[in-house]
Formats: sequence, structure tokens, C-alpha cells
Amino acid sequence: MSYCVNCGVELERSLKVCPLCNTPVINPNEPDKDTSPSPYPSNKGQVESVKRKDLGILTSVVLTATAVTCLLLNLLIFNSLLWSLIVIGSCLCLFVFTFPAIFYSRMPVWAMLLADGAAVAVFLYLITFVTGTDAWFWQLGLPIVALITVFAEVFPLSGQFFHYTILSSALCLFIEMPAFCVALELLIRHSLKQPYYITWSAIVLTVCIIIDFALITILTKKRLRSEVRRRLHF
Repeated sequence: MSYCVNCGVELERSLKVCPLCNTPVINPNEPDKDTSPSPYPSNKGQVESVKRKDLGILTSVVLTATAVTCLLLNLLIFNSLLWSLIVIGSCLCLFVFTFPAIFYSRMPVWAMLLADGAAVAVFLYLITFVTGTDAWFWQLGLPIVALITVFAEVFPLSGQFFHYTILSSALCLFIEMPAFCVALELLIRHSLKQPYYITWSAIVLTVCIIIDFALITILTKKRLRSEVRRRLHF
């Protein structure tokens, strides 16, 4: 049984303060929780965020080291095939793809897409040294990369003159998609020296034309446009 040191009232064991005078109850047999050392640090520090420059240096060092070591390994030990060119091309593509995010975030989108297309074209050209022939590169590889790059450039270049919404962007996409498929099939037929007509791309063209007419109708009718935006929450 314990008593309050101030007013002398009898206290229960579970009480922390006196119910009469609000004096703190101190048990000398129990350690003071406020003064006992904590096993955890009192100062909560914050890890400094990695700077973009440091991340760029690390990425460049890793990619360069990978390319150089694979090239030396190819030349000095496994020299029967120039397989290291594939690794070098992959490192080049990764560097170009990550360059805007790490080094220069204000790079225009059209310039990023152009650099990406050029990097992929160089990578495919390096593969020709491994395959021993470059006919596939000039007939299919480079034209397909150029075709994809041109169609990808439509959005950022036209976006400088037109304001795209979600519906208008979808319309532009479903116009580009069949055009790309038709051009790709004709390009493949040209490389194979086959007659110029479309088969599988005609299916894509038909479906996209139906979607395009539906999107044009929605865009031209204000009530339909508002209803679609309301239902799709955009």
C-alpha cells in the first residue's frame, strides 16, 4: 500500500497521479521511463536523396565498363564471333533511352524520339557484323525503324500546333495505326519481291475506320462528348 507524498491519501497500485491533489506517484522500485536510455536513436535523420548527376555518372560508368569488358573478352578470348557488338549496341541504346531522364530532362520529345530511333538503327547495323549480311538491315531493319520513328514524331510535332485531348489523341492514334500497318505490310512485300496488295493490314484498317467514325461523331456532338467524358471520368 502506498500514500501520496503531498496530501497523504491512500493510493491504488495502478494510479500514476494522486486523485486528490494530482501529484505524480513515483515508485522508487520502478525505473523512470522518462530518464531511462532508449535503445533507439532520438534524432530521426533523413537519407540524402541521390542527385541526378551522380546517378548519371553511375549509369555511364556501368554501361561503359560493360561495353569495354565485353569487347576485350571478345577480342582476347572468345574471338570466333563479334558477339560483343550486340552488347555494345544494347549499352548504347540504354544510354540514349535514359539520357533525358538522367542528364537533360528539358529535352524536347521529338528530339528524344529521333535519338531513340537513331540508337536502334545503329544497334541493328551492329548486328549485321554478327550475322555476316546487311541485306535484311537495308531492306527491312532500317526502313521499319524509320517508319516507326516518323509515325511516333506525329504526336509531339503536331502537338505544337494543336491541343490534344484524350478523345482527339485516340482519334489520331486510330488513324496512325492502320496507316502504319498498311505501310509495314507493303514494305515487307517489297523486300520479299511480292505483289503489292494488303491482307492482314486490311483487317486492322477496317476496324480502325469504324472506330474513327465513332470518335469523329463523338467529337462533333457536344452532348455525346460530355456524356463520354462524364462516364469515363476525364
